[in-house]
Amino acid sequence: MEEPTVYFNPACSKCRTAQGILADKGVEATFVRYLDTPPTIDELRHLMALLGIDDPRAMMRTGEAVYQELELGKASPDELLAALTAHPILLERPIVVVGERAVIARPPERLLEIL
Repeated sequence: MEEPTVYFNPACSKCRTAQGILADKGVEATFVRYLDTPPTIDELRHLMALLGIDDPRAMMRTGEAVYQELELGKASPDELLAALTAHPILLERPIVVVGERAVIARPPERLLEIL
């Protein structure tokens, strides 16, 4: 199996739970601290393709204050992707990628679907 990549926020309990599930299964993973190194628009488009979604909102934390502050409810997909790169806190987490598949691991056990 290809090593998973996990878009990870260490302050997030769901991310830490996902990390624990991987450790319990003996699965090595690469953890991308997306708040420190935000994904590019191209990386976000690739994630969307792997997730099988066409609306960036499906991988966004629409309840974050910055989402309302920026009035992203009316934004186009390109504007949403730009907002995600500028405000990575908007990215839903954790996102687990294995090969050409990805899942938003909420609940964290969803990552088992692609292992």
